[in-house]
Amino acid sequence: MTTQGQRPSSNCRRPGNLRAMAAAIVVVLAVVPLSVLAQSESPKPAPAAVVPEQSTLAKPAAGNDAAAPGYRIGAGDALQINVWKETEASVPSVVVRPDGKISLPLVKEVDVMGLMPAELEKVLTAKLARFIRDADVTVVVQQIHSKKVYLVGAVKKEGPVALLSSMTVLQVLSEAGGLSDYAKKRKIYVLRTENGKQVKHAFDYQAVIRGEHIEQNIPVLPDDIIVVPQ
Repeated sequence: MTTQGQRPSSNCRRPGNLRAMAAAIVVVLAVVPLSVLAQSESPKPAPAAVVPEQSTLAKPAAGNDAAAPGYRIGAGDALQINVWKETEASVPSVVVRPDGKISLPLVKEVDVMGLMPAELEKVLTAKLARFIRDADVTVVVQQIHSKKVYLVGAVKKEGPVALLSSMTVLQVLSEAGGLSDYAKKRKIYVLRTENGKQVKHAFDYQAVIRGEHIEQNIPVLPDDIIVVPQ
């Protein structure tokens, strides 16, 4: 109660202000927990996938094999011999000697001439059994020098052509860069030793490329000589 002539305080004149402030505080207190709750309920990023380390016990890749199916080892070819987990018995590179043999640790001299890589793996596994139990042998053909045919005459590139896979006469001529301008395309022939004698196989280049006399496009064999007259 105020005395006469005294102005009432602002608090007494404005009770609605206090109620409004109280209501605002209540709203703020109500909103803040909801926002915090919303943040806590937001999805968490998935953990990064764990990539397992490659097992150190996995057998290493042997490398690129230059041999085609049906290949047989010959003199001058370079081989890699891998014995899994046995570095002392492994050889990074060995060249087949003219006598058809290679020298290896533990087993010494091994005759490999004419064997397929898979056959040589079995031979070495058997020979190593005295020293290594259940030896796991891999034979990799690094380079092939034993299988060649020879080109003579009117071709862009005379000389030997390595037979890294099965090839026909037409493929060998293409490998040599093709025929020269002076080549007698109908007179080409292949010289081949059969039963100790040289046999002549005719090859009509013009007919074959037209799709005629396809039987003349024979697969070449090691030591064949393709003659292109001019």
